[in-house]
Amino acid sequence: MSIDLSQFVPVFLEESFEGLEVMESGLLNLEEDDAEAINAIFRAAHSIKGGAGTFGFSNITDFTHVVETLMDELRAGRRSCSDSLKSVLLSSVDCIRLLLEAARDGTSCDDPQIKQVHQQLEAELSFDNKDKVAIVDNEFEKIEISSSPVAVKETQGWVIDFAPAPHLLMTGNEPILLISALADLGQLVTYAATDQVPSLDELNPEELFLHWKIDLYSDCSELAVREVFEWVEGDCSLSVLPLQTLADEVSEESVPNDSVSDEIAFDKVAEKSSTALVLNNESVEQPTIRSETASSKNNDDSSAAPAQNTRKIQADQGSIRVGIDKIDGLINRVGELVITQSMLGQVGLEMSDCDHPGVERLNDGLVQLERNTRDLQEEVMRIRMLPISFVFNRFPRMVHDISSKLGKVVELTLSGEQTELDKTVMEKIGDPLLHLIRNALDHGLETPQERIATGKAESGTIHLSASHQGGFIIIQIKDDGRGLDTNKIQEKALSSGLITTDQVLSDSDIHDLIFVPGFSTVAEVNDLSGRGVGMDVVRRNIEALGGYVAVVSEAGEGSTFTVSLPLTLAILDGQLIKTQHEIYIIPLLSIIESIWVSTESLNAVAGRGRLFLFRDEYIPVINLSDVFCLSETTKSFTNSLMVIVEGGGKRAGLIVDELQGQQQVVIKSLETNYKRVEGFSGATILGTGQVALILDVAGVIKMGLDSSTKQYPHAINKDDGYLLAKVDI
Repeated sequence: MSIDLSQFVPVFLEESFEGLEVMESGLLNLEEDDAEAINAIFRAAHSIKGGAGTFGFSNITDFTHVVETLMDELRAGRRSCSDSLKSVLLSSVDCIRLLLEAARDGTSCDDPQIKQVHQQLEAELSFDNKDKVAIVDNEFEKIEISSSPVAVKETQGWVIDFAPAPHLLMTGNEPILLISALADLGQLVTYAATDQVPSLDELNPEELFLHWKIDLYSDCSELAVREVFEWVEGDCSLSVLPLQTLADEVSEESVPNDSVSDEIAFDKVAEKSSTALVLNNESVEQPTIRSETASSKNNDDSSAAPAQNTRKIQADQGSIRVGIDKIDGLINRVGELVITQSMLGQVGLEMSDCDHPGVERLNDGLVQLERNTRDLQEEVMRIRMLPISFVFNRFPRMVHDISSKLGKVVELTLSGEQTELDKTVMEKIGDPLLHLIRNALDHGLETPQERIATGKAESGTIHLSASHQGGFIIIQIKDDGRGLDTNKIQEKALSSGLITTDQVLSDSDIHDLIFVPGFSTVAEVNDLSGRGVGMDVVRRNIEALGGYVAVVSEAGEGSTFTVSLPLTLAILDGQLIKTQHEIYIIPLLSIIESIWVSTESLNAVAGRGRLFLFRDEYIPVINLSDVFCLSETTKSFTNSLMVIVEGGGKRAGLIVDELQGQQQVVIKSLETNYKRVEGFSGATILGTGQVALILDVAGVIKMGLDSSTKQYPHAINKDDGYLLAKVDI
């Protein structure tokens, strides 16, 4: 029965992209004596090459083969880790990524960069390293074994018969690397049989005609030996027998003391046509093909094989790969369950006054259902939560390349990489963070000469951090560069007509101007910046996620950009409010407190509307009824209920008619189901079946502050309100 290998290609591609991240991270921090990093890079390249060969991606196999060979020479100490080698290996990662993307999309990849980098790799490989170890054919070096039965029985090890299939090389695997990996387990005597090699005119260089007998002297388990050959399982004939068995056979046949030689070790197959190599951990550092470390395997023995096998099975069961569409479907079902639970809870409230004896049991069941639903929702949401390192890991390479191009010395430090957030949020935050870091590299940090002239260290620093704060994730990009020049920004804003000479702006207001579309203080446009696009896109994309971005800067000391984002875009805890005849939802995380206010406690300021003194800070007062055009007349502020909220780094008081309780709600996208509406981040379905809009607090505050009159230019029109009530979400 044939197996359709194409079904495994998506898994191979996903694992290969992860392997590229390992390679890139390792190469960026590679040092001459960092054996662990070199091994990790080699293993990643070997896995990609082996998988590509299995699935028939010959272009990936051919390209990655050269990378693997170079890394193998680094592992063995036969090549030095030069800057030029690291540079071309980094370029090779980009090329492999292009090839993998082409394989994923089913297209051909003719990028000239691939051919150029391949030639550079070949040039590096052909460079004559004096440290290379020469292996001379037909010079045998063997371990002499005494034929004494006692001496032989005290020897531990394995006799390995490895006969690869002729097509093995076409799968991207090389026997010499497998044999070398065995050297991590102990000392080897290796014999290669050449009797099946055809004449030169009949030789097919793509086929393999050798097979090997290997004596491994080690106390490792049989499982440890077989794991070395996991990649070629099904493409070879493999026999692993205890060395003790061979010793017993020698004893039974009464072999003379001086005749334990090639004939016994090789079953007389390669009596005069074999090449033997002695490999051990002291002479040559050898490749590691297995996922576990060699040191852990050297501590195993034959009796530990069952335990090792159990541990391996448990490790394999530690995680599974599930399509994101299946997870999205599960989350949608849980969302519908939350809505159903809310509806049942509403029914329970309506029946609370009923005298039926089953009502109490019904209410108890509804309370338990609510608790279990919330627990289920939290567990399901955790499935989509991923560490932000998936985003952070792309930036070291970018900083390395851009700083080199700009002639700057930059150190990027990361913290909080394991902070988790929803995969949907993570996918959309990558580009805004990329813009902010590029901005810090190009505008924020000075050249080494400028830094030295101002008394700073030659190397500038960018610190990228993430942390949880309530239901939000806080991401900060901090640099120790020149900071924002408020005078220069203000002059540019004046000349562009963004502000007028009679406006009095604080430093914070001036810093905020960099997010205005088209604004740029760069005199000369380059391929990194100067076109006035980027920062406005950053703010717009972050606000679309329900977050905000703020900047704090000090001239000569540097700048800190703070991005605040919700952990998830699927479910939130909300406060139901009523204004006129409409019910809205305010995210609980945005609410500071709710208070009653009177007209006397409000201060009217010309051109600024009404302000309220809250904790030594004057905050604007926004009447939701006016903003959303819900009434023809202006509401009186006498004994009004005000909800004090915070969003986008600003505070405001929202005048509402009534608070109706708190509820966990499932967020439905307005943009997907209807269209983008300013002031709202989404909608939900209440327990009554009614559609309620979820306020975008930062957007509502902006709408209120953008107008100093009652003619709110961004208010929802009546048609929008009607359609929103009818749209099926």
